[in-house]
Amino acid sequence: MASEREVELMLEITPVKAFKDNFIWMLRNPGSDSAVAVDPGEGAPVLAWLKEHGLKLSAILITHKHSDHTGGVMDLQFAFPGVPVFGPANEPIRGIKVRLKEGDRPDIPGLQADFTVMEVPGHTEGHIAYYGEGVLLCGDTLFSAGCGGIFGGTHQQMNASLQRIAKLPAETLVYCAHEYTLANLGFAKWVEPESQALLRYEDEARRVLEQGGNTVPSRLATELEVNPFLRVAEPSVRSAAEKYVGQPLESEEAVFTAIRRWKDREYD
Repeated sequence: MASEREVELMLEITPVKAFKDNFIWMLRNPGSDSAVAVDPGEGAPVLAWLKEHGLKLSAILITHKHSDHTGGVMDLQFAFPGVPVFGPANEPIRGIKVRLKEGDRPDIPGLQADFTVMEVPGHTEGHIAYYGEGVLLCGDTLFSAGCGGIFGGTHQQMNASLQRIAKLPAETLVYCAHEYTLANLGFAKWVEPESQALLRYEDEARRVLEQGGNTVPSRLATELEVNPFLRVAEPSVRSAAEKYVGQPLESEEAVFTAIRRWKDREYD
């Protein structure tokens, strides 16, 4: 659990809650009269937040096509006519004006920030993430202590996407789109039951949630210690995966596929 207060960012990043456990991230430069919404699955919570803070909406960023990330776009465009919507080039999402692909550096109205687009398929076939300013806005690709299910992409794609993320600077703050941390930690303990890092992180997560806080964002450095889907090269994770499938596994991709299917079939 890392807070933007712990690092000097040129951005204020604020969570707006939607549905049961979604985060809609609101991006704003300090002192600005506008904000940017990331993955607005619902419009009403965003509109209420903007009204409360006396702000206008200047842009919308989308990571992938699922309705709990896009369902509020039409309402927001109705309230703020002409507001531009940025999103993945390779997914059919209604309302997108600027279609983004790997390496793009979008000029986002009302926001002084330098984001680079990363194509991170796996959860869906065209999922993207926005990386810059020390943060990763990754939708449903990487969760704290977990990762998204495979809905449209492939296990091979997801493993490759996660390994790309793993190579980002360790101090990167990971802004995923759901509060799934405790549930994910439960499965992570199946994979690495002897991990003291997992136990410490679970205690911290419970304490934060009991105090009314959020476990997101997390630091990539923490994820590299506790997230089994980023740790497929570790002997302990490989051993657990091989025990589950009952045979040796010859690659990190095979280890990832085994533990993702294990979670899908027996935990989720």
